[in-house]
Amino acid sequence: MAQAKTLTQAELDQVLRYVSAKKFPERNRAIILMSFWSGLRVGEISALKMGDVVNEDGTIRAEIRLSAEQTKGGQPRTVFLPSKLTVELANYLKTKYAKNPDLPFFYTHRRVGFTANGLCVWFFAMYRGAGIAGASSHSGRRNFITTLANKGISVRVLASLAGHKSIAVTQKYIDANDDMKRNAVELI
Repeated sequence: MAQAKTLTQAELDQVLRYVSAKKFPERNRAIILMSFWSGLRVGEISALKMGDVVNEDGTIRAEIRLSAEQTKGGQPRTVFLPSKLTVELANYLKTKYAKNPDLPFFYTHRRVGFTANGLCVWFFAMYRGAGIAGASSHSGRRNFITTLANKGISVRVLASLAGHKSIAVTQKYIDANDDMKRNAVELI
């Protein structure tokens, strides 16, 4: 099975323009950017509850503490949110009426939480609709890891952020793109 495509910034912008023109634009944008800017797996995104993301005062948390039940590896972990993502999540939160901490953070058009499989299908449809071939629900996660690797973040830190027990697994996520190669040869 081929790995999920990593997107260029232009392709990500294309997807964001597409999802912004659909129903629930704030939600759509927040889901896409949650994948790209936090590196969460689709199952982890679908498992998020309001209380995981929102503080009691209604602000967005800077860190999300995933329980063992919410992660693939069955190990709890902390996900650190960049400030630009907290802004996007706050914009989305303004569109939600019910703020009970036990409710799903992201919901479908039927006002129920996404299943992991349902969110995979949603990502596929959004990428296809935006005209991006080869992208999947894992593309944002691969972009997250590749982007940070390209900026010099150590593979050990990347593995911790991704929730990988082995750096060998993390290394498989890093896409050696032309920009990385250009930057590498300039170090000579």
